[in-house]
Amino acid sequence: MDGVRKTAVVTGASSGIGAATAWRLAAEGFHVVLAARRRDRLDALAKRIGEEVPGAGRLAAVTLDVTSQESVDELAAGLPECHVLVNNAGGAVGMEPVAEADPADWQAMYDSNVLGLLRVTKALLPKMIASGAGHVVNITSLAAHVPYEGGAGYNAAKHAAAAVNEVMRLELVAQPVRITEIAPGMVHTEEFSLVRFRGDAERAARTYEGVPEPLVAEDVADCVAWAVTRPAHVNIDRIDVQPRVQAAPYKIHREPS
Repeated sequence: MDGVRKTAVVTGASSGIGAATAWRLAAEGFHVVLAARRRDRLDALAKRIGEEVPGAGRLAAVTLDVTSQESVDELAAGLPECHVLVNNAGGAVGMEPVAEADPADWQAMYDSNVLGLLRVTKALLPKMIASGAGHVVNITSLAAHVPYEGGAGYNAAKHAAAAVNEVMRLELVAQPVRITEIAPGMVHTEEFSLVRFRGDAERAARTYEGVPEPLVAEDVADCVAWAVTRPAHVNIDRIDVQPRVQAAPYKIHREPS
């Protein structure tokens, strides 16, 4: 990284991939704005990063609900600058087949994964353009590119997010803003599957049964850090990252118990 510290905003930074990304970008020398709904967790994380990461830049915890335009506008109004935006907020709800799907679940997934991405990107894009070296990183999923049974709602939302990423790449080609999609496969985090299965811890745990080494949040954060620290003329369009034992969302090698 050059001698001028850049500011990175990470949404969904209170846990999982977002928290790991905030930590890693602080270690890379960025000023990091940690944004999510759970302010208590953000404050605790920012404090730990400040204490444990040598030479960390400024750390700011900001309450953010990406489904609220008012909340997004408050975030943007409080930022003097933004070089990097990591759109990580989102998630999956349910695994019901289409014939049994609840439209409210699909609405929630679309609002966070797609409209949330739109709200935050639109609000911060002028600051990224003004920086002269902006970068939008959209965390999607292998579900954005490979459909699987039980995943229709999440597939639809993440396919839409991937489409937005590709369109932005076209629309902003003349601007000093890079656009990157990172599409993780199976990542073992504390909350993703728990939320998907509505708090059913036993069912969430079965997702990872027999998988010798699923990805962890730090693996995805490593991809983010690599992409945003390339020279300004280098755009990493997309990174698909999955554990060695995963060939597709529905093709995973599991060791016998």
